[in-house]
Amino acid sequence: MKAFNDTIQGMKLLKRGKVRDIYEIDSDRLMIVTTDRISAFDRILPVLIPGKGEILNGLSLFWFDLLASVVPNHYLGGVELTDMNPNAKKILSRRAMVVRKASVLPVECVVRGYLAGSGFMEYRENGSICGLALPVGLQEASRLPEPLFTPTTKAEHGHDLAIDFSTLEKEIGKDRAARIRKISLDLYCKAADEAARCGIIIADTKFEFGLLGSDILLVDEVLTPDSSRFWPAATYRPGCSPESYDKQYIRDYLKHSGSEGDIPDDVIEKTVEKYQEIFTRLTGRETAENN
Repeated sequence: MKAFNDTIQGMKLLKRGKVRDIYEIDSDRLMIVTTDRISAFDRILPVLIPGKGEILNGLSLFWFDLLASVVPNHYLGGVELTDMNPNAKKILSRRAMVVRKASVLPVECVVRGYLAGSGFMEYRENGSICGLALPVGLQEASRLPEPLFTPTTKAEHGHDLAIDFSTLEKEIGKDRAARIRKISLDLYCKAADEAARCGIIIADTKFEFGLLGSDILLVDEVLTPDSSRFWPAATYRPGCSPESYDKQYIRDYLKHSGSEGDIPDDVIEKTVEKYQEIFTRLTGRETAENN
């Protein structure tokens, strides 16, 4: 499969993110295109992961549909722009979505159900995560007593920074902070229950929200292997870094090899396999369907 990282000619590019390109359709609608770029440790790597964009887009659509009973989302439909080049439309049919234009809140809404990644490192140092005290004696990958809402800043460049809830309240207001905390936890619990039926543990994930008037919408990507840790329940055990179906495989390679981003073909192929595996296990489909 050919990797995709093209700019769509004839459309207004508003923003190029680490993975997604955002185009303006009109005053009310955007088109989000998910490329095959991959990022790790806050930088875009100089490789592409073939088919990754289709998988991320397809998973987000799957979750938008499943979680719509918890909170509305920004998804409007597939790419059906009449003035678009037919070849471009065919390329984009599985990796792009048309969405409502919303005012995105400047926060990453991280929910953790298990102790992993930066949360585990903070726990080892302080016995807490984002100021939330945890029981002593937890191990790497331990299940937390209850899911934790641990927001971060939404940095355009560099690291997102953890913030406590009082700081979030100052940023977006007390009522809105309370609402997105509850929504985030409800989304995580519903998704975790669904994944468990497929033999998958969602260790942690992040959500983003936007405002349309006074309404809160779920936006951006949702519960993809770029934004979440997915562990197979059959082999899970606390006390070590579990096998995963997400970009942790790339992170581990970079950390252990000391590479600045050069990734061999076999690591790229294994990453493709992991992304494909989680898509199939969660959706029951082999490929992302056309929007």
